[in-house]
Amino acid sequence: MHVADVEYFHGDLRLVGQIAVDDELEGERPAVLVSHDARGLSDHPKNVARKLAQLGYVAFALDYYGNGEELDPEQVGPRFTELSSDPLLARSIGNAGFEVLVGNEFADPAKVATIGYCFGGTLVLEMARGGTDVVATVGFHSGLSTSRPNDAKGIKGKVLVNIGADDPIVPPDQRLAFEEEMRKGGVDWQMHLHGGAVHSFTDPAADGSNPAIKYDRRADERSWKAMLDLFAEVF
Repeated sequence: MHVADVEYFHGDLRLVGQIAVDDELEGERPAVLVSHDARGLSDHPKNVARKLAQLGYVAFALDYYGNGEELDPEQVGPRFTELSSDPLLARSIGNAGFEVLVGNEFADPAKVATIGYCFGGTLVLEMARGGTDVVATVGFHSGLSTSRPNDAKGIKGKVLVNIGADDPIVPPDQRLAFEEEMRKGGVDWQMHLHGGAVHSFTDPAADGSNPAIKYDRRADERSWKAMLDLFAEVF
């Protein structure tokens, strides 16, 4: 298993992601871009990338804040607001990571998927709306709203979102608006609702001290299986 930090840039912004690939396998293979949550590039997305590499994919955990860091809590608000209020900027920064992934010698550029957690899921959905050439986009407890819903017509691949049914951060009205957006855009989409789950249900570090944010092993395992089922379909 080869795991390495990769420095790249978006304009003057220095970004540091992490690539994971089983370099004992030969030839190109499907590739997966992994987008972290609003805290920054923590161990969680890096572990996801390594898990995907063990399954035979090339995986790149991108960085959308800079320097490949997990932010202190007081730093998150301004950086999150900057990106969440500007979908075009979010798409552009995400695409910088996409270019790193497809440039890897083991990546098949015709078989690329994106996945993301919390705001990372929002970011990969924005990339899809912007026409990024991926065969699948998967969001885990991702924010679903956008200021550019008409851009859904630009989505090229299949879309899967996994949402906690009791997630107060992604409430039913946001889910309904997303459904309508996908229908109008003519997208091949799925939404899996996980009963009893709230936000961040895939992250073991979410200890439930905030009742809106809690790990749920059952929802984590089921949503992962749903993603792999979609990958089997598109790859």
